[in-house]
Amino acid sequence: MSAKPIDIEILGREFTVSCTDEERQGLLDAVSYLDNKMREIRDAGKIVGVERIAMMAALNISHELLNTKAGGIDVGDIKRRMYAMQHQIDETLSLQNKLL
Repeated sequence: MSAKPIDIEILGREFTVSCTDEERQGLLDAVSYLDNKMREIRDAGKIVGVERIAMMAALNISHELLNTKAGGIDVGDIKRRMYAMQHQIDETLSLQNKLL
């Protein structure tokens, strides 16, 4: 598993980074996510300068990550829905078993 250089582009700037073949798709997904976040901030027009846009994107992504780790709306809501669906499935299967 040797790292290979890969060219990426974020907000119109090109960079070369190294990653393994196994990490490649994850890296490309991260690049796309970061690029989209930075473009959203830039297009909102409230922040000027690539460094400031990068800092705001990093802050926003960090906030999203911490909310996810803490079971915030994104993950917590999904977990509750999954548990509710699992409960409904279990009840339905239980009733079906009683009928058979």
